[in-house]
Amino acid sequence: MYDTAARQRALDLHASGLTFSQVSRATGISRYAVRQWTTQPDPRKPNDCPAPSGRPSPSVPRADYAYLLGLYLGDGCISEGRRKVHALRIACGNNWPGLINECERAMAAVMPRNKVTRVRATGCTSVVGTSKHWPCLIPQHGPGPKHLRRIALEPWQQEIVDAHPWEFLRGLIHSDGCRITNWTTRTVGGVPKRYEYPRYFFTNTSTDIVRLFTDTLDAVGVQWKATAPRPTGQINVSVARKESVALMDAHIGPKH
Repeated sequence: MYDTAARQRALDLHASGLTFSQVSRATGISRYAVRQWTTQPDPRKPNDCPAPSGRPSPSVPRADYAYLLGLYLGDGCISEGRRKVHALRIACGNNWPGLINECERAMAAVMPRNKVTRVRATGCTSVVGTSKHWPCLIPQHGPGPKHLRRIALEPWQQEIVDAHPWEFLRGLIHSDGCRITNWTTRTVGGVPKRYEYPRYFFTNTSTDIVRLFTDTLDAVGVQWKATAPRPTGQINVSVARKESVALMDAHIGPKH
């Protein structure tokens, strides 16, 4: 009655922590069928790990991966559910529907065999993809907040970021950054005039993640300034030079 893809999606949702009733409501599959599948062996299928040799297979789109990696480092987490199925969750503000769509598209492109769902909450939407293989693709996952553990890219990840720096920066800005318009007033000829100028901000508590951001800015020729850590530990990185803002606008632009 149900094909293999529907069965696998139901099992993955249950493994991510949903109850039988919640899976049934999300998929339209009967609660009895979902419960029965969890007690039966899964159909045999070939190994679908996207990184079977410790690095992504050629089928993984590099640009989408670089963007998704930036999103994960900013507002993402990986948690293990039942049957060792991991859930990658990216928290996106509801004010940015374009960001939610882009996050969902990139996640589906990187892991095309698995369904991507949206979990809505007050003020935000989590884009969630479940797979046993997220730790293979994002080895930075681990217990506790990211700013309390070392975050470093694997050599193959750095190769992808070097090849697609703007996608990586775009993911970081879309998660923990913004483009705003500052203003100031100056008196010219006795008349006060208002001047507006755009700038980009990136804020994170992890010094490792901030360093990945600024190193990539250096690689693409963007000038930046960083503040000293706040009492809460947050570090602000600002891009305000006109030429650098124009470069960021050409490749990233404001969230939408």
